[in-house]
Amino acid sequence: MSTMVWTNVASSLYLLGLIWCIQIVHYPLMNQVGSDRFHEFHRQHGLRTSFVVVAPMLVELVSAAALAVWVPKGVEPELTVIGLVLVVVIWLSTFAIQVPVHRRLAFGFDSVAHRRLVTSNWLRTAAWSLRAVVALAIAIQFSTG
Repeated sequence: MSTMVWTNVASSLYLLGLIWCIQIVHYPLMNQVGSDRFHEFHRQHGLRTSFVVVAPMLVELVSAAALAVWVPKGVEPELTVIGLVLVVVIWLSTFAIQVPVHRRLAFGFDSVAHRRLVTSNWLRTAAWSLRAVVALAIAIQFSTG
């Protein structure tokens, strides 16, 4: 169980850093690329971001679900459920909001879609921020319990 707790913390903290970088640096700068280069930029963004985000998101999902099902000794069960709910919120936001906006941007830069991407991504940024706090709280309870 110790491995699952620390895997959960590591994946959550990694994704927290990644989402803040995307939110503050990467997404806002998309409008600086230029329409003649945007299509290839966006294609590369999708490929490269998938490379660094898919596996950690799967690890976070599996570890959060495992902790909610097999609650570690000393950890409040509600905390593991909150952690899993936050992961579900992140996944729903990703596939219901961000992925469709990225599909729209794949055809070329669109200022309305870009604004929606930057604005809507705050939901994932907030959820991953809370998620990291919950993962750390679980680890602290596990370590002291």
